Amino acid sequence: MAKTILAIGGHIGDAELTAGGVMAANAVEGGKNYTLALTAGERGNPPHLTVAEYREQKISEAKAFAEMVNGEAFVLKYQDGELPNNEEVRYQVASIIRKVKPDVIITHWHSTMHKDHNNTHQIVPDAQFLASVVESERIEGPRHYAPVYFAENWEDDLDFRPAFYVDITKGYELWCEALKTQWFVMNSKDFKYYDYYTSLARCRGCLNKTMYAEAFTVFDRNRIMRKDSF
Repeated sequence: MAKTILAIGGHIGDAELTAGGVMAANAVEGGKNYTLALTAGERGNPPHLTVAEYREQKISEAKAFAEMVNGEAFVLKYQDGELPNNEEVRYQVASIIRKVKPDVIITHWHSTMHKDHNNTHQIVPDAQFLASVVESERIEGPRHYAPVYFAENWEDDLDFRPAFYVDITKGYELWCEALKTQWFVMNSKDFKYYDYYTSLARCRGCLNKTMYAEAFTVFDRNRIMRKDSF
C-alpha cells in the first residue's frame, strides 16, 4: 500500500542511504516521500568546494534525490556538527510533521560517533509527541500522529537490533540510481557508502527471504508491536 513517509536525518544523505530503499519502493507503489535534514552535512566538503559551496550543492542533491522518489526535501538552517538539542528544533520538526502528515517517520538510532545523529535521535520522538498532542502557536497546522522507526546506519551504535525488515526489492534499482545524486556517496575516500549500503540491502534481503530489504528497529518498550512491514 502506498504511504507517505517522512525520513529525518542529521545530514543530507543519512535518510537517503538508510531509508532510501523503502522510499524508492514506496514511490514505485505510488506513495509520497519527504526527507528532512536537520543540517546539510556541508563540512564533508571536497577540496574543490568551500563549505558554503558544498552546502548549496548538498541542498541541490537532496532535492534531486527526493524528486526521483516522488518526494520533496526539507533542509533546516543549522550548521553541520552544531545541531542544537533544544526546543526550537523540536518545534520546527513538529511543524514539518504536521505539514506533510506522514504515515511513517524514520530517523536515526542513537549514536556515540556523531553528535548530530544522536541529537536527531532525541529530537524526533519529542517532535512526534509535540506534533500529535500539543496545541501551540509554535507549531503550524492541526495535530498529527505517526509512529517513529529507527533505520540501520553504520555510524550509529552497534546495539542496533532489527525489530523487522522491509522488502525493498521493487524499488532497489531506483534507489541505486537515486543514490548517484549524492556526491559523497559515490566519491568519499573515507568510506565506500554506495557499496556498503547496497550490499547491506542484499544481506538483509537474505534474512528477510526477499531479494533486498532494509532493517528498522523501535524502542524496547515498543517491541511487542514487532511486525514485518510498516
